[in-house]
Amino acid sequence: MTIKTRKIGSLEVFAIGVGCRGLSGPYGSPPSEMESTKLLNQALDLGYNLFDTAALYGFGDNEKLLGRILKSRRHECVLASKCGIFKNPKGQRELDGRPETLIKTCNDSLRRLKTDVIDLYYLHRWDQRVPIDESIGALKRLVEAGKIKEIGVSEVSAKLLLEAHRKHSISAIQSEYSLWTRNAEIKVLDTCKSIGSAFVAFSPLGRGFLTGSVRDSSKLAANDLRLTMPRFQDKNLTANLRLLDGYTNIARENNCSMAQLGLAWLLAQSDQIIPIPGATTIQHLEENVGAMNVELSNNTLDRLNALINQNTVSGPRYGSNVQQELDTEEFT
Repeated sequence: MTIKTRKIGSLEVFAIGVGCRGLSGPYGSPPSEMESTKLLNQALDLGYNLFDTAALYGFGDNEKLLGRILKSRRHECVLASKCGIFKNPKGQRELDGRPETLIKTCNDSLRRLKTDVIDLYYLHRWDQRVPIDESIGALKRLVEAGKIKEIGVSEVSAKLLLEAHRKHSISAIQSEYSLWTRNAEIKVLDTCKSIGSAFVAFSPLGRGFLTGSVRDSSKLAANDLRLTMPRFQDKNLTANLRLLDGYTNIARENNCSMAQLGLAWLLAQSDQIIPIPGATTIQHLEENVGAMNVELSNNTLDRLNALINQNTVSGPRYGSNVQQELDTEEFT
């Protein structure tokens, strides 16, 4: 396998990262700490170096887990975390983009991650009560203080991305992107290209749908986040499952797994795109790495685009209130 890398500002990263949220939930029971330790060390051995977490994940426990496991190999890692959503003193999820809050959150994350500097630090969500240039201004001060290296933003519109970039260079935007979630294609991807920002794609395999592993929602754990998502419910899931027959055939024709096909499609879109699939087993890591050996022809890409797109997928990705905010406000 040829090792492929991509750029996030001054950072050089493996073309596929590791989304670490699943190590602390929310898709049923997470692996044990011993299993997570083996997983992350094997990821490093395979060449992965970008590990993505957030203050929100596990209400800080995910950062603590990565801090314990990766401390001895910190020099091999590009650590990415996020601020702006966190656990407040009442034990509740809170969105707060005020500068003083972001600086405190960063200091808390540094302690949990057992590191002196976070390589890539995102504003997890824009707090509409705070002008985005004020939030980015706080992250700029953290760069100047040597506590973070590169600034990113998550789930923002092209307009907000440009506003943030005027305050300080934005090295990455992270949003959901896959064959079945195409919102970023409206304007954000072109804006990334214009300013030289990487696009970090979370849920690049449709939260497992594009792997073929979710065919019956009744078999998901009671606490699985996907049970709240319309695409995995009732008639929507039934309709979406019909897409997998053609998708499976295309994977077979290209001698790859369904997961590898979805990741190869993403990698083929632009060399600025870095997918970060979640992985909870070593088998997932090894399978995902194999996507870099899958070369898709233009004809195959056209067939995939015709098969699975915003018009053929049934149901929004989130419930109505969240969906309206994300699709009409943040992606246009």
